[in-house]
Amino acid sequence: MQRKSVGSAILHHKCPRCRTGDIFRYSFFQKPTKFTDTYKNCPHCGEQYEREPGFFFGAMYVSYAFTMAILLGTAFILYNFFGDPELIVYITTVPAVVLLSLPFVFRYSRTLFLYGFGGIKYNPEIAGEPSSNNI
Repeated sequence: MQRKSVGSAILHHKCPRCRTGDIFRYSFFQKPTKFTDTYKNCPHCGEQYEREPGFFFGAMYVSYAFTMAILLGTAFILYNFFGDPELIVYITTVPAVVLLSLPFVFRYSRTLFLYGFGGIKYNPEIAGEPSSNNI
């Protein structure tokens, strides 16, 4: 079996233990209104995602970092590439870009937080065969 890279697993929101099972129930493009629905356990290996009650509150710090980067990046682009437009352009454009990126920020914040602070180690032996204790 081919070993799956951690970058690819994070990019596709896969379980940190098996890198095969999904973290989120639906693709954003499949059901955009349900972008927050996650599995409690990995559908492939049965790993529990929420390590303790309120575990994902810590993902708010990752989300804050993403949001600030998007906010500052948008303001930088407006200033440098659009000739420092009027204040109303900043007031409307920056929040609009942040709101449009919300589903992606939410998902990647949770995924990165789970990988960074979940204490789950990759196990290549379970990556190939599904477990019976799903969801």
